[in-house]
Amino acid sequence: VSDENEKTIIEVERNKELAVQSPTYLESLSRVKQEGGERSESVLTTNNTKNIAKPKKKKKSQRSILFGATMGAVVACWVFSGNYIFTGLFTLMTILGQLEYYRMVMNAGIYSARRISVVGACSMFITALFAPDLHQLCLPFMTLAAMMWFLMMRQQVTNISEIATTVTGMLYLGYIPSFWVRLRLLGAARGETRLAPLVEPLLNFLGTKASNLPAFIPKSIHLPITTGAIFIFWTWLCIAFSDVGAYFAGRRFGKTKLATLSPAAGATSPNKTVEGLIGGCVVSGLLGLLGAWIQKWPWWYVTGAVHGVLLALLGLIGDLTASMLKRDAGLKDFGDLIPEHGGIMDRVDSFIFTAPYSYFICSLVIPQLKRWSGL
Repeated sequence: VSDENEKTIIEVERNKELAVQSPTYLESLSRVKQEGGERSESVLTTNNTKNIAKPKKKKKSQRSILFGATMGAVVACWVFSGNYIFTGLFTLMTILGQLEYYRMVMNAGIYSARRISVVGACSMFITALFAPDLHQLCLPFMTLAAMMWFLMMRQQVTNISEIATTVTGMLYLGYIPSFWVRLRLLGAARGETRLAPLVEPLLNFLGTKASNLPAFIPKSIHLPITTGAIFIFWTWLCIAFSDVGAYFAGRRFGKTKLATLSPAAGATSPNKTVEGLIGGCVVSGLLGLLGAWIQKWPWWYVTGAVHGVLLALLGLIGDLTASMLKRDAGLKDFGDLIPEHGGIMDRVDSFIFTAPYSYFICSLVIPQLKRWSGL
C-alpha cells in the first residue's frame, strides 16, 4: 500500500469512533482497505450515519403518529362520554398538573400552599358541573382560604412569591381550564337514538327483527352529546392540527425567527418561526371554516376563519407561557408521566387559555350573531 493510502487508512482507524459501529460501516471500511483507501472517512461516516439515523428517525415518527392517533380516539370517547366522566377525568388531570406545577415551583426554591391550591382547583371543576352559577366565586374564595392558611398556619412571614405562585396555580390550572366543563354543559343533550336502524343489517342477516329481540336488550340508547361537546371536539381538533401545521410549515419554510415579532417570545422558544406560526393559523383557520359551515354559523366564511386563527394564537400563547415557566425553573419538561412526551402539562399547555375564550364564543357571541342574522 502506498504512503498516501496508508495515511488514509490510519485516519480512518483514528476517527472511526465518530461513526456507529455497524455492519454497514465495517463493510465500507474493509472496502477502503482493499481498494487502497480510495474513499475518505468523511464519506464513510456520512453514509453510515444516514443509514443508521434514518431508521431511528422513521421509527420515532411512526411512534409519534401511533401515539397521536391513539390519543385522538381516546379524547373523542372522553369528550362524548357524558358530563360526569368528562369532569371526573378533567379533575384527575388537574390534580396531576398541579403536582407537576408545584414540583417545578419547589425546584425554584418557592414553597407555596399547594394543598390549598389542589383542593381549590378541584372545587372549581366540581362547582362548574353542579353549580355553574357559583363557579365565578370559587377563585376569590379559595384565594381567601390561601391567605388565611398563610396567616394562621405558617410559622414565618410569607413572601410575595409564595402567595403569587399559589394564586397562579389555582388560576392557571384550576379556574381557567374549568371553563371546558361549563362549555360541555351548554346546549341540550341529543335525544334517544333507536338501535334498530344501527343493527338492522345484522338482524336481517340473522333472519330476525328488532321486535323479536329479548326484553332485556334496549331498543334505544341515550347519547350524552351536547352542543358544547361538539364545540369542544371541534375546538380541540383545531388546536391540535394547528400544532401539526406549525411544525411542518416551520420545518419546510421556517427562516424568520419568532424573535423578530417578539424578542421575549423568541427567547422563550428559540426554535419557533414566523412561518410556522402562519402555517398553524392557516390550518386552524381552514378547520374553523369547515366547523362553522357544518354547524351553520352566521357568516361562517368569516366567523369560522377568525375563530380558527384566534384558537391558533391562543394555543401559541399557552405554549409559550408553559415554556417561560419551565425556562425560569430550569426544567426541560414538567414531568415524565408520558414517555418521550413529558408530563401532563407538556401535553395540554396549548389548551388552557382557549377554554374561557371558547366558552365566551359558544355561549355569547354565536347566539348573538344568530339573532342578528335571523337564523
